[in-house]
Amino acid sequence: MFKSLLAVTSLLLLFPHWAMANETILPVAEFSTGDLLGWETKDFDGTTQYELVIDTHNKKKALKATSVDGASGLFREQRINLLKTPWLNWSWKTSSSFKNINENSKAGDDFVARIYVVVDGGFFFWKTLALNYVWSSSHQKGEQWANPYTSNATMFAVEAGETNLGVWRHYKRNIQQDLKILLGKNIKFIDAIAIMTDTDDSGLQATTYFGDIFFTSE
Repeated sequence: MFKSLLAVTSLLLLFPHWAMANETILPVAEFSTGDLLGWETKDFDGTTQYELVIDTHNKKKALKATSVDGASGLFREQRINLLKTPWLNWSWKTSSSFKNINENSKAGDDFVARIYVVVDGGFFFWKTLALNYVWSSSHQKGEQWANPYTSNATMFAVEAGETNLGVWRHYKRNIQQDLKILLGKNIKFIDAIAIMTDTDDSGLQATTYFGDIFFTSE
C-alpha cells in the first residue's frame, strides 16, 4: 500500500519556456541547482539509486534514478494550496520501457517513471489518497486504472510505450481538475509529492532522469 501512496524572478530564469511572467511559481524540486533539500527516501523492496548528475544530452543537472529489481522512492512533504497553484509541472527522460508486464496486477506494478501527489487522510489513514502519473509500458497514453495494491491509489498514463524513449518529456497537469475527474474528489490541498522508478515486482531494470518539479498558478 505504501508503495503506491508514496509508489512532491530566479525561477523564471530557470524555466523560461514553462512559466509566464505573471504566474505564481512554487518550487518543489530544484534538481538543476543540485538541491535535494526536503526530499526523503522511502524503501519498499530493494533500493533504487538516486543521484544528481549532468545529463550528457542537454548538459544540465538532473536526478538520475537507477533501479535493478528494486523499489525505493523519494518523497517530500509539502502542503500545496491547489486554489492558488493547481498546475504541476515536471519533466523526465527514460531509456527503456518494460516488455510483457501487466500493470493491472501486483506482479506488473512497476514503472520506469512515476510522479504522484498524496492527499493525507491524517488520523483517518485509510482515507489517504494518491494520484500516480506514470510512463506506462502496457497501457495507452491517457488511460487510467486502479492500483493493484490499494484502492486508494489511481494510476494515469501521461506517457506510454517506446515512441519517446531517450527524449526529455515535459508535462503540465491541473492537479485539482485531475483529482476531480479521475478520483471524483473536490480537493483543495495536497500534502506530499513523490517520484519513483521501480522494478521490484517484475525483476527488470530501468534508468530514468527527472528534471525540476514546481507548481504554478496558470
